[in-house]
Amino acid sequence: MLFVIYYIVAIAVLVLHFTGVLARYNMEWLVLALAVTVFPAVIYL
Repeated sequence: MLFVIYYIVAIAVLVLHFTGVLARYNMEWLVLALAVTVFPAVIYL
């Protein structure tokens, strides 16, 4: 269940990033936070 919630949040953040909404509200750090949360899983695999 947590994976589903994570993927929904990740897709929403990416859509907001590519549409420019995050840049408008100065919240581009969300993309970096998302990348940091994915990084340990990539190293583990």
